[in-house]
Amino acid sequence: MAYTPPYPEPLDQSSRRSLWNLFKRGRRSWLATLYEGSYSGRMSRVRLPGVQLFLVKFPDLIKEVLVDKFDHFPKHELSETALKPLLGESIFTTNGPVWERQRRMLDPAFGQAKLKEVFTLMTGGADAMVARLDAVKDGDIADIEIEMTHVTADIILRTILSESLEGEGARKIFNAFNLFQEKAVVMIQLSFFRLPLWLAPRHYMVWKSTGKEIRELLAVPIRKRYEAHQRGENAGHKDILQSLLETSDPVDGSVYTLEELVDQVAMLFLAGHETSASALSWSLFLLSKCPEIQEKLHVETCQLLGDRQPEFKDIPRHRQIRNVFRETMRIYPPVGFLTFRKATGGQKLQKKDLPDGSPIVISPWLVHRHRDLWERPNEFDPDRFEGGLDQPPCAYIPFGQGPRICIGAAFAMQEAMLILATLTRRYRFEPAPGPEPEPTSRLTIRSLDGISLRVWKRPQVKHEQTIPDEPAEAAAAPAKCPFH
Repeated sequence: MAYTPPYPEPLDQSSRRSLWNLFKRGRRSWLATLYEGSYSGRMSRVRLPGVQLFLVKFPDLIKEVLVDKFDHFPKHELSETALKPLLGESIFTTNGPVWERQRRMLDPAFGQAKLKEVFTLMTGGADAMVARLDAVKDGDIADIEIEMTHVTADIILRTILSESLEGEGARKIFNAFNLFQEKAVVMIQLSFFRLPLWLAPRHYMVWKSTGKEIRELLAVPIRKRYEAHQRGENAGHKDILQSLLETSDPVDGSVYTLEELVDQVAMLFLAGHETSASALSWSLFLLSKCPEIQEKLHVETCQLLGDRQPEFKDIPRHRQIRNVFRETMRIYPPVGFLTFRKATGGQKLQKKDLPDGSPIVISPWLVHRHRDLWERPNEFDPDRFEGGLDQPPCAYIPFGQGPRICIGAAFAMQEAMLILATLTRRYRFEPAPGPEPEPTSRLTIRSLDGISLRVWKRPQVKHEQTIPDEPAEAAAAPAKCPFH
């Protein structure tokens, strides 16, 4: 029988809550504001102070917003309010020609060739993770959410800046990011309800100061590398920052300024470690609850790799791991509510007029659990991805969709599959005693009180590689997002 992971009980449709009650519930988790009816239908309208918000939930309408008419639905100002102190004018917050230029200049840093080039940097982070977990006494409980946040932050620092998280400056960045995210949630909610940010002065001041602190910490290594590049010096780096330093806009020939580099690196760090940490934490929790699936992953990894180190060519061959990670992102999408879009130019959806400026929200959490789209939507079943997903476009959107699809989707899949292959080959995970984790939605879908698991080292026996290697050209994945 398939396992049904924990999720917040929807509110009773008959007991409508006041805006004040919804505001209070939303302070704890946005998932706590959802009704049973939120998980069906095509589009809902939510009346907020001074504005109507439209929650779009069905694939054809989502495709219209994110793909077909994406330029008529730009990012809403609400998207940037909470993140601008940190991200500045990054690709996450900009629109129009500015965004188009930024996307053109970022694409080469995440192409197939660059993913292959940074794979060794990724494996360094995975090896450091193993060293930390090997120090855990056999059968002891580890806070797996903290460990997944550590390893993904470490990998993003290694691949962007060629620095590890063990350094003092990197750890300061890591701690400041955690604090910034906590306060940013409060700022998003105040903006959502059209309330001034100074209504939460303590949160506001910490939010502003940590955003500034992170940018200053990131700026130190970036400035050093930028100035060296300006002098024509190259220390042999093969990381993402080097790619950004060397790129120019193919349209106008412009290059990144120092300030632009800090904007983009801050965005990549936030998006590149927080979302992956969320999905990996939930993956390991789900595997701990489903030991037979966990064993399948162990066997697959041992047969593919034997005792050798993972290589870039191995990543597309981990079919069971890929299915588990895809299903985890369906059950617990890292970003439960995609950033707000804004209706412009007299748009209509489902024959309804959308007032210009109306916020449009698309929720992977709701789409992935939609009662009319998925069989057994709340059950964990990786086999539903076996042989490809039989769903309409935009029914599965863990990385968004359309021209603004997450630029790091292929990077995230490569990183996640490397980490899960490393962990399931070497360890066995069991649930820790106590209640199951409670999903909560802030910037990402996290557990309210963390995720703790028992960690057991598997017997160190010799594993023979029984699945032969494929030629590198056959094993290489195409340069597109591999979750489709």
